[in-house]
Amino acid sequence: MTGVLILDKPEGYTSFDAVAVLRRLTGERKIGHTGTLDPMATGVLPMLLGRATRALPFLAERHKTYEAAFAFGAQTDTLDRTGTVQVQDDVPISREKLEQILPCFTGSIMQIPPMFSALRQNGERLYDLARQGKTVERQPRAVTVDKLEILAYDEESRTGRLRMTCSGGTYVRTLCDDLGRALGSHGIMTALRRTSASGFSIQDAVTVEAAKQMGQAALLQRVLPVETLFLDLPEVCVTLPQAKRFCNGGVLSLERLHGLVQAAGNCRVKDPAGNFLGLGAPDEAKGELAVARLFAQEDGTL
Repeated sequence: MTGVLILDKPEGYTSFDAVAVLRRLTGERKIGHTGTLDPMATGVLPMLLGRATRALPFLAERHKTYEAAFAFGAQTDTLDRTGTVQVQDDVPISREKLEQILPCFTGSIMQIPPMFSALRQNGERLYDLARQGKTVERQPRAVTVDKLEILAYDEESRTGRLRMTCSGGTYVRTLCDDLGRALGSHGIMTALRRTSASGFSIQDAVTVEAAKQMGQAALLQRVLPVETLFLDLPEVCVTLPQAKRFCNGGVLSLERLHGLVQAAGNCRVKDPAGNFLGLGAPDEAKGELAVARLFAQEDGTL
């Protein structure tokens, strides 16, 4: 079985919990996911089944959209509501001041990853060190925030909701903390929902409860072709001999392809029947199209 199932992860589940549930419901052992969600977070979690797991390296940097709830006036060790409160303050914050600083947190910005994260430092997970009561210096990382807007804000309680579209590797709870600090206060994330990822929206997703109730046959009908992950890429159709060569890892001559493949970035490679074979990497200098990632088997089937 090869394809993509868009899951609406519930609160309290780890991303691995979601994998375990799908293994049980589909019978497919080889399952991965794009973009880990913390247990308290909900929303879009694309699940890759079978040979679709080969797409994982190409999806990590895809931009995602989140809606988050936040509260100013407190800081926790996890930067969200699940942590231990370390600092509290009563600094008043108006919506006007909050809106004024948003441009400082859009575009290319630097973020310091939280201690409670799965990143490794000197071979150890940061969250393992944090649970031992240790704090280590983390290097700022460049991330991109395409859009950041305040959906609601109550000045009396200093709580609100925001929506942001950002690159992979962006920590929303770090952003909430950074917003608070920029306003002379502190901030924590109190809820998080991913509304889109890898080109899929929450409307495309099935909940875990619905997946459990619909039965295996109905659930498998929700599995999308792996090609849907790459519909934003240009496509090139090849002949049957070219398809066979491509499926065996061979390079193709750009001159002999129907339609010139753009040299910048990968493309979708399809056989004469329209079947998706994999991703091709054009090299204009060499005049070749090499295999970037093969999803079809040697006989051309997924």
